[in-house]
Amino acid sequence: MLIVAQRISTVEGADQIIVLNEGRLAGVGTHDELLATNEVYQEIVASQQTKEESA
Repeated sequence: MLIVAQRISTVEGADQIIVLNEGRLAGVGTHDELLATNEVYQEIVASQQTKEESA
């Protein structure tokens, strides 16, 4: 199954997440792997946490 999403909460439990940045592959891994190693993914997570906390 393939899911395309912009919200981390939709995909954080997936077996594999593919991160795109400006149409290019920026990373592949689980939520935990990407959170530990991928700057693009870290920025997305941080921006969504900030928005959710202020809502």
